[in-house]
Amino acid sequence: QVRLVESGGGLVQAGGSLRLSCAASGGAISNFVLGWFRQAPGKEREFVTAITAIIWSGARTYYADSVKGRFTISRDNAKNTVYLQMNSLKPEDTGVYFCAADQRPAPLVAGSYNYWGQGTQVTVSS
Repeated sequence: QVRLVESGGGLVQAGGSLRLSCAASGGAISNFVLGWFRQAPGKEREFVTAITAIIWSGARTYYADSVKGRFTISRDNAKNTVYLQMNSLKPEDTGVYFCAADQRPAPLVAGSYNYWGQGTQVTVSS
């Protein structure tokens, strides 16, 4: 059973940066698709970004239009960890950020992932 633990959230001013980490345990995730989703108060969980397994498609990445050019997802299979580098943060990026993993999900679809972290809060002040 894969367990995911996020870290790195916090309070940052608009224009600032944060780097989130998601460490996996209980199994290797090198062949998993890894995704980041976020949920703002009163809103549904939304896709942020995902990265496929290197073995399947050379670690292809996907980004929501709202974060393209500002956020970067990366993975370190040796450390069983996925990262989310967030730059030029905006107040609308505020929310709880969740990492997710699965072997063959639809990368942009939250419901297709079976493994989730507990989330980490990101708050961007204006």
